Amino acid sequence: MTKKGIMLALFAMLSMLSIAAQTNDINFSDASGTYYQVFAEKGKDAALALAKEMDARFAVYNRLFRFPLSRLTKPLTVRSFATKAAYDTYVNAKLGNTRNGAVYLHYSNRPDLNELVVLDGSEEAKMVFPHQAFIQFLRAFVQNPPTWLQEGLAIYFTTLGYDSKNGEPTYEENLSWLEMVKSWGNTAPNPEAVIMSDIQNPLASPQIQGASWAFVSFLLNTDNEEYRRSLYEIFMVLSPTESRETNSKIAMDRIVPWISIEELTMEYQSYIKERKTFSELIEAGRQAYAAKDLAKAEVLFLSAMNLQPTHYASHYYLGLLSYEQKKYDMAENYYRSALLYGADEALVNYALGLNAGAAGRKADAVQYLEKAAASAPDRYKAKVQELLPRFK
Repeated sequence: MTKKGIMLALFAMLSMLSIAAQTNDINFSDASGTYYQVFAEKGKDAALALAKEMDARFAVYNRLFRFPLSRLTKPLTVRSFATKAAYDTYVNAKLGNTRNGAVYLHYSNRPDLNELVVLDGSEEAKMVFPHQAFIQFLRAFVQNPPTWLQEGLAIYFTTLGYDSKNGEPTYEENLSWLEMVKSWGNTAPNPEAVIMSDIQNPLASPQIQGASWAFVSFLLNTDNEEYRRSLYEIFMVLSPTESRETNSKIAMDRIVPWISIEELTMEYQSYIKERKTFSELIEAGRQAYAAKDLAKAEVLFLSAMNLQPTHYASHYYLGLLSYEQKKYDMAENYYRSALLYGADEALVNYALGLNAGAAGRKADAVQYLEKAAASAPDRYKAKVQELLPRFK
């Protein structure tokens, strides 16, 4: 070994010893799940809770991939830090820099060192952790997945949440990249460029991220069974050990014999053009409502609610539609949901007052209207004073 090689080996050994010393200085509690071994600085209960969450996430991932569990030779490791200083020190010692919130550390030649590291409870972790957790899962089965598959699905699963109270995963489709992808128009990378980006003309970030998400979203949501089946078959044939380039070629070879790339591209472009964001659906619904096309408005608001079930806007507008159709009980339920999800209290109480009055519940109408006036007198006091005599 050369002098330079000896120095590099010594530096690596010292770095590992330093990391071990830093970790040993922290009192981690550990817990085992079905698929994970978790080490948590916050204690045993925190470790158990995180292991349960990770198992729930794993189950969601593998309902899509159906990877054989026999490929897992050991539990996946998660290390949770309670303080930013300890987290930064640990990650910096591993990478030479730190990462906000969470990072998956992968070592092709030392899989025993692979681990997901997270700063528990941080705002950054809420945004980054789901993305990194998915990458840990995928690379546990496929060391070097095609970049488009890894990034596209990591973005797709970024909005996979977890309800710790009920012990259940939650999901709202992630459309945060849709507006950007649509803005690319005809300059957007076509499916072939995305699939082969590890081999031919690598795409720059964030283009590869946005284009990868868009293509994955298309394959998962398309009505064309051939396209969906091709994606599932790709999952089955990816090599656990080959390079990203080889796996990209494997993916393309699975598609080309059965599917016309030209037709695939046309349908993909049509899908992106026609796909609407939550805001676009709400605005289109409002326009239909203003034009008294209530049936169309209802379809649009329901579509928006399916995208973001916990956003107040769709619930509020569906309340207005129900009120217009004299479905007063349904309207009240929608209005109450809108309040639960953060709608303006004065606005919704005013709507509840009108709805109760139309339903003949005069006492309730007075109560709601007075709440609206008290919450926002500048907007509702005069209106309420004009209305109240009708209900007394």
